[in-house]
Amino acid sequence: MSNIPKKMAGVYLTGNGGFDKLEYRTDIDVPKPKKGEVLVKIGAAAVNNTDINTRIGWYSKNVKAETSVGGSSGFEEEVEEDGSWTGAALQFPRIQGADGCGVIVAVGAGVSEARIGERVLIRTMQELPSSELGLECITFGSECDGTFAEYAVTLSDEAFTIDSDLTDAELATFPCSYSTAENLIVRVDVNEGDVVLITGASGGVGSALVQLVKIRGAKVIAVCDPGQEERVRSYGADEIVLRDESYFEKIGKMKVDIVLDMVAGPRWPELLEVLKKGGKYGVVGAIGGPLVELDVRTLYLKDLSLFGSAYQTKEAFTNLISYIEQGKIQPVVAAEYPLEKIVEAQKAFLSKTLIGKFVLQVQS
Repeated sequence: MSNIPKKMAGVYLTGNGGFDKLEYRTDIDVPKPKKGEVLVKIGAAAVNNTDINTRIGWYSKNVKAETSVGGSSGFEEEVEEDGSWTGAALQFPRIQGADGCGVIVAVGAGVSEARIGERVLIRTMQELPSSELGLECITFGSECDGTFAEYAVTLSDEAFTIDSDLTDAELATFPCSYSTAENLIVRVDVNEGDVVLITGASGGVGSALVQLVKIRGAKVIAVCDPGQEERVRSYGADEIVLRDESYFEKIGKMKVDIVLDMVAGPRWPELLEVLKKGGKYGVVGAIGGPLVELDVRTLYLKDLSLFGSAYQTKEAFTNLISYIEQGKIQPVVAAEYPLEKIVEAQKAFLSKTLIGKFVLQVQS
């Protein structure tokens, strides 16, 4: 590691709360890879809902509101004891960042030096060795330091080589959103010919879902904001429903096979009504609010299946790598910011006015 600096630039999260908890610094120690680990020089990272949720402590069961309510200043509720998505207290300071593309520049004991120089994507959801069912995992940038810094360490097995002509900024849009989307699709079992309703289709996960569902030959009905229709259609949506339009009026009851949702919120009951009998509902987020009203009669009288999805399998991530290398999916970049402008990037992200991912350029 003789040519690697001792200090690096990065962003510390110093506690749960508002933007003031994000501290850009240039004197952070460069981490050293331990046994089985690699050191990655990060080229670009991307902003995700999980970054916002973790910063403001939204995962705490004490919080009942949608993400945007506390996005700028956090919540008044007590969140420190269960503020992370695992339900445990977060350790501060923490370098966040679940998405990142970079190059391996050093390896720890037990890792071949041949890996040095490989361009890699880091898997966002990483399985714990103690996991018995494959469901126990950590989020990169939550339970360990992530990609909002010039260098990051990760297990060698979680750094996946990528062969692509896309830029670091474009590749950085993929790991979190697209692996989340791919895992949900696999879990719910989307197949050719299915009619699939996708909420939040202009966001990172939503735009990923549209593309990945289309790969499987299904029909996509996408929900987005006014003014975003053509862009959402450009990456595969067959039909558009505007966010404030009635699902009943635009789609009709019992018309879709599958709902893939990341919004939840007050309109959630409508999603079950548009499902056909025997339909399937899958969820990976609740940006519209985590508490919903469920009429259990709808659930059992229509023989519906509900799927939650958080952990992502290695198969989902290797599928993603394959799709990228074959050019089957496209990055959707809303805007790029230098790392020190992370607050501006998160403000733009929370505005929900642009389609795609907000990328942080880590290396100048």
